[in-house]
Amino acid sequence: MNNSPKQVIGRGRSVMSAYVEGVRDRWAHAPSWQRYTIFALLFVLALALPTMPLGPIMSPYVDWPSLLFFPVGVYILLALGLNIVVGLAGLLDLGFVAFYAIGAYHLAYLGTKFEWNFWVVAPIAILMAAVSGVMLGAPTLRLRGDYLAIVTLGFGEIVRITAMNTEAIGGTNGIPGIPHPPTIEGGPVLGTVEIFKYGLLDSAPYYYLIVVLCAIIIILARRWEHSRVGRAWAAIREDEDAAEVMGVPTFKFKLLAFATGAAIGGATGAFWAGKVVSIVPQDFPFILSATILAAVVLGGSGNIPGVMLGAFLVAWLPERFRGLQEWRFMAFGAVLVLMMIYRPEGILPSRQRKAELKEGTGGMGSLGAEVGGPDSGEHVEVVK
Repeated sequence: MNNSPKQVIGRGRSVMSAYVEGVRDRWAHAPSWQRYTIFALLFVLALALPTMPLGPIMSPYVDWPSLLFFPVGVYILLALGLNIVVGLAGLLDLGFVAFYAIGAYHLAYLGTKFEWNFWVVAPIAILMAAVSGVMLGAPTLRLRGDYLAIVTLGFGEIVRITAMNTEAIGGTNGIPGIPHPPTIEGGPVLGTVEIFKYGLLDSAPYYYLIVVLCAIIIILARRWEHSRVGRAWAAIREDEDAAEVMGVPTFKFKLLAFATGAAIGGATGAFWAGKVVSIVPQDFPFILSATILAAVVLGGSGNIPGVMLGAFLVAWLPERFRGLQEWRFMAFGAVLVLMMIYRPEGILPSRQRKAELKEGTGGMGSLGAEVGGPDSGEHVEVVK
């Protein structure tokens, strides 16, 4: 009996979904000590990646530790920050790169002008990025859907163009001579790498910083998700009007999500700037915001493992197939299109977000429309 391609794809999706759900059920009922053991092993594995002989397979065109730091590590950290805004609170942010730039520029300017220590400037850069998130969110978070998306997109472009036209921060030439984190001589060695020896050529020590920062953010995000704050974000994402009627101070929690995501974006920019030594406004284009948003949606918005997987694939695949030159972007775009057609909830979606999408309320402000999921049997209904 011949089966159509649609039936084959449908069965494949069902098998994959059943397997993933089975793994999740086993994980949900696993004892706490097993979970913490797995978390610890994954953390150790992440730290050991630069020392593993994976370069010829995973990164034949780029130095493997350098690829792990940028773009892989940086994209994962940015995706974790954007996931709080988009995945947990349901706010569509197309200008997330602005906070990345604000963190990088604050570290670069204060570090070069006043010659302050990296570890003194980095918290200031993170704080200023969070303040910028509040400044953007306070006048704009009354907007929803596509209106909020347009405002955030404009904010990202404003930050980049302001940096290009402000001579005090280098203008189009940017800021060179950014300080590295101070090296600690005689520190621990992992493989052949001194963990606390920060220079220009070796990316592994900076990657270790990214791994530690990711671990901290994952722990905080999981605690927020299962707290009163996380429940408020979920209520706003599903139906903001209903949440408001039920007494949730929606504006306050939306502002908190924006500030939290902005702080993580600023931290990523600060750590990245401390490695690259020199930054220019062209390092912060709109396409970076779109790429990180694609990573969040591809991996599974609202689910931390899915978001990290999506960011890894978005960062790694174009570099792995660099030999295909420009064709690799065409192939990558085709994969994204197919994913959104046949698995719009992402590779590893959270169960709650998957249910929302199936019901036709996918969050992210729904962009002015309620879009039915592939299995919901609903048509697109434009809100008038």
